[in-house]
Amino acid sequence: MIILGLDISTSITGVTLIDEEENILLCEAWDTRNKNKFPTIFHKARFIREKLFGLGFPISKVYVEQSLQTFRSGFSSAQTLSTLARFNGIISWICFQELNRMPEYIAATTARRLCGIKVSRGEKAKEKVLQFFLDNGNEIEYTRQENPKPGSYDRADSWIIARAGLQLWKENSRSLSRF
Repeated sequence: MIILGLDISTSITGVTLIDEEENILLCEAWDTRNKNKFPTIFHKARFIREKLFGLGFPISKVYVEQSLQTFRSGFSSAQTLSTLARFNGIISWICFQELNRMPEYIAATTARRLCGIKVSRGEKAKEKVLQFFLDNGNEIEYTRQENPKPGSYDRADSWIIARAGLQLWKENSRSLSRF
């Protein structure tokens, strides 16, 4: 059983593969910010497709962080949300087509709850997830200013999605085995 967790974004996509004992087989950030190399979401999608196709693991389940559904003041615009939803759909289709796995979607809040991460009002969820990632023995690289390098949050998010997906799969397996 190998779980693929994806935190899909048009800038950096977090990708994690774990087995059923939660061992990390791969935890990467795929950077598609270079506008010369990736001028459209289709160029970005082709890159993600090639990376997914080259993983070399028999993937059993695919879990994707559900894209934002609502506006929040000071955050993404309608155009950004639309582009992200479109890209999420393209990558989901690629997972279905190339990996022969139908993606299942998990909201970020649900994934954090399934992993035991509590975010209190006023706390930054991304920071809490990254700290949980580090507290569980994972490593990241830092800039000269001691900030997490780009992709660190995406890797942590994809790891949380993969772990939450594994929890959901285990819960489903247990409930099915009762019948």
